[in-house]
Amino acid sequence: MLLQAAVRSIRQQQTPDGRALEVIVVDNASTEGALAWAEAEGCVVISMAANQGFGKAVNHGIRAGTGDWIVVMNDDVELETDWLRQLEAALERTPAAWFVCGKTLQFAARGRVDGVGDAISKGGTAMRLGNGRADGDRFNVGRATFFPSATATAFRRTFFEQAGLFDETFFAYLEDVDLGLRAALAGLAGTYAPAARSYHHGSATGQAWSADMVRWITGHQLLLLAKFFPARLLLRNGWNILVAQSLWSGLAISRGQSLAWVRGLALGLRGARRARFDGRALRSRPERLAAVLTSSEREIRSFQESTGLDRYWAWYFRLTQLPWRKLG
Repeated sequence: MLLQAAVRSIRQQQTPDGRALEVIVVDNASTEGALAWAEAEGCVVISMAANQGFGKAVNHGIRAGTGDWIVVMNDDVELETDWLRQLEAALERTPAAWFVCGKTLQFAARGRVDGVGDAISKGGTAMRLGNGRADGDRFNVGRATFFPSATATAFRRTFFEQAGLFDETFFAYLEDVDLGLRAALAGLAGTYAPAARSYHHGSATGQAWSADMVRWITGHQLLLLAKFFPARLLLRNGWNILVAQSLWSGLAISRGQSLAWVRGLALGLRGARRARFDGRALRSRPERLAAVLTSSEREIRSFQESTGLDRYWAWYFRLTQLPWRKLG
């Protein structure tokens, strides 16, 4: 059971004052007997009658937590024994950080990166930076970031008071990108601590390139555009959006998920009006968002060019920076 390994890796962490960590397990209607084991281990268990999505489950855990710092962590992640100590060292260097995320490696291929943070393009498609690349010096440099990964990140409790909790509209995927955009607009910067290492089984609780994954990502990309992009930014970035979403549709179809892509499109369009309403205050600073998107897209390109461009991003940058395009 993945949860056992995850909880045991948490129990191995050392706190500055030697106190045991408060471990809260939110059971999203699982069927593998995790509840009884977690309760026997002394975890606080919150049981949900039905699977209501990642965001809602995590929000239950955040509300139940009592500490000044809250770690959001997937149940298919294992932390190195000094993970927490390395986060604390990073905070000593950047005491104003609102959150700290570390380097996540692939469990099945320890020498490959799972992610070193997220970023989003002007076209509304996001990237898990470093995913699938061989670990190396490029990923060992700390940096400021507005995009926390929901895989394993420590947050100040006050971060959620300022930025809000996870948007429960995002059933799965891109809920952390949504949170990162809100953090960026509010100026709540965090830090990436590469020495804090964890291992992600990945796709253990959801099949890679499954129909659900394609449907949710497709729909949630449209929700991000509706929620955050004011009309003038939609127009300004129209070509980038068209390129990004067209390439994504082609990628989904090439993976045999054309029906899932259509269903995701319908999901996004159905939720767009509500997302537009929910994000009305977030769209009041279009130039701030434009700057965030420009910086984030440059980060995607920097990581891609230093480690080899994926086909998707190679075509995205080629098409969005044609000679007749005005570079942003």
